[in-house]
Amino acid sequence: MNIMLLVAGGDIGGGKTHILSLAKQLSTTNNVLVFSLRSGVLTNEAREMGLDVTISQNGWNASKDLRNLKATIDTFHPDVIHCHGAKANMYGALLKLFRDVPVITTVHSDPKLDYMGQPHKQYTYGVINELAIKSVDFYMAVADRMELTLIERGMDPQSIFTIYNGIDFSTASPDPRPSKPEGDLVVGIAARLNPVKDIGTLVKAFAKAYERNPRLFLSIAGTGEDEAMLRQLAKDLGVDHRVRFEGWISDMQEYFAGVDINVLSSVSETFPYSLLEGAYHHCPAIASRVGGIPTLIQHGETGFLFESGDVDSFAEYIYQLSVDEELRRTLAENLFQKAKNEFSLDRMKEVQEEAYRTILRRRQYKGKRRGAVLCGAYGRGNAGDEAILKGILNQLSEIDPDMPFWVMSRDPKDTRLTHKVNSLYLFNVFKFWRKLRKSQLFVNGGGSLMQDVTSSRSLMFYLFTLKAAKLSGCKIIMYGCGIGPITKETNKKIAARVLNSTPDTITLRDSSSKALLDDMGVNKPEISLSADPTVNLGRATASRVRGAFLSENIPADGKKIGFCLRHWKKPLNEEAIIAAAEYAHQKYGLTPVFVPIETPRDAVLGQKICERLSVPGYACQNRYTVEELIGMLGSMELVVGMRLHSLIFATAGGTPVIGVSYDVKVDSFIKDIGSEYCIPMDELTTEQLCGYIDAVMVQPESRAEEAQKRLMAMEHINRDAAKRLLQPEGGK
Repeated sequence: MNIMLLVAGGDIGGGKTHILSLAKQLSTTNNVLVFSLRSGVLTNEAREMGLDVTISQNGWNASKDLRNLKATIDTFHPDVIHCHGAKANMYGALLKLFRDVPVITTVHSDPKLDYMGQPHKQYTYGVINELAIKSVDFYMAVADRMELTLIERGMDPQSIFTIYNGIDFSTASPDPRPSKPEGDLVVGIAARLNPVKDIGTLVKAFAKAYERNPRLFLSIAGTGEDEAMLRQLAKDLGVDHRVRFEGWISDMQEYFAGVDINVLSSVSETFPYSLLEGAYHHCPAIASRVGGIPTLIQHGETGFLFESGDVDSFAEYIYQLSVDEELRRTLAENLFQKAKNEFSLDRMKEVQEEAYRTILRRRQYKGKRRGAVLCGAYGRGNAGDEAILKGILNQLSEIDPDMPFWVMSRDPKDTRLTHKVNSLYLFNVFKFWRKLRKSQLFVNGGGSLMQDVTSSRSLMFYLFTLKAAKLSGCKIIMYGCGIGPITKETNKKIAARVLNSTPDTITLRDSSSKALLDDMGVNKPEISLSADPTVNLGRATASRVRGAFLSENIPADGKKIGFCLRHWKKPLNEEAIIAAAEYAHQKYGLTPVFVPIETPRDAVLGQKICERLSVPGYACQNRYTVEELIGMLGSMELVVGMRLHSLIFATAGGTPVIGVSYDVKVDSFIKDIGSEYCIPMDELTTEQLCGYIDAVMVQPESRAEEAQKRLMAMEHINRDAAKRLLQPEGGK
């Protein structure tokens, strides 16, 4: 590929390191040209590295710079133009008017905070930069948090790629640092001395830690407008004799070789190089919990995290590391291994090149009818419905990784941030029509949308969306759906007409839905029995599951029985639940844990029942990802569930289940996985529930494994049906 890196040229610190590291790595397999809008340290170092550099030294004479850029593009013929920095972003946005080349920008920091404390620049350069960023084609975010920031600011989620910084670990020593029983323990920070880095919090925390351990010494490497204030602060706190301002440091290798504890106190970050540079030298790290930092620093495992501005916690962690050499060594080695394995230059180059290839591949679809509109009960805070959406998105992306999505949601903003796709308000009919006419596929996605128990209006709305998609020329799939109950005969007749005339294929998550369609005479579309789309999501890692339990103060070890309950029109026999939970604890040593699927509604009921137990029990209050729920429920000995998705998640995790049925879909699921342990809600008794607990606890583990395998095998039918629809006529 021919890659033009368009830079402002005045970049310093982590930004400069990122640009030069990226350029050098990319140049090993691509033609790379660094076009700089001024000369400086960056261009000098780039030439020393053997990079091809062009400089347009015209100050703010935009017309001359633009002419130079256009001439260079016409000579170099770049496949992509990759901008770094506010000034480069402005020119990149202008270039879109004159040349048909995809323009990309790497967002190194939050544009709204770049000129923090400098109002005249914030409302000039800052505003221009924000407008320019909105005008480019694609974005490289240097952290997950920055990706979310861009989505919040209205950028197309599917035009954003997350690419973490990397450094060269090939020359790093594999050996830990030698012990340091005597002498100063150096706390070091390498950062600009400006408000975003909040080094005042560091000086205050250091002063508190120094009171308890006089071996501590603070080294501050960097320059900036806050230097005078920080010097005065150190003097006011009586630690100026233990604080050294190093000024600008060009050799970070040498600097971090002399640092014992690497710290960062920023209020905003993407993914700072200083943590990687410290990791290279086996430095333990303490950092604020901002931006992409938690991706590298996992609290208590690869370092310590504190909330931005929390002086007391910061001071405590500095003190702990200063007095515990073994802790320093353990955290440092864990950090070194993680950084070396996941944040190397080779890894950064690999991800960046794949992003370029994806961008170039997507350009061939420009102007063509493409993508999918997804309609379902999304954006309501129900973990089951959100899991359905995630499962469908995952599988459609496997079929076509470049497929654009528009999701109809009650809360479009939450859907954009959670699933990183475009979204529109569920009842915005005009926007819905516009998106249908540009899309290839309409997905009526999962759940029991075709029912009139909630209301006939709900049923009619979802039938309308099918008719609209048909009229717009979309292929239509009803994806892993539940059908019913449909109680009114008129509604059944209308639904049958629409379902026979609009969808190309229907995949159903349970056998009772198939029976209802048969009864209604729906036989025109291709109909298959599959499973709920959430099954393909998998479970979170053991460490994430452990962390989820610990966040609720639940011991991660030990045997548990899960209860996933919900409010319903009819009252739940809470006494039977309480008695069964106490019985499971007394007879089998199972700790009752109430896990909400829909928060906060389920959490309130779980807390209410848990408080009445005479045995130790826990009621979870937090909202978890689907993968975490599958991991949490899958780690239990048994799950008693009312909500269908609690039963699906537990089964997908390999845990046996007992259903408490308020709806035929629960009975049908239990039957479809080959189980008989389901109690109608209005027939729930202590005796029957305890009897089922006994039966499940003595059954062989292979039964739960068989149910899990059956569920997984059936779920693939959804993807296969969608794949057939998306194939060109005559395709294979």
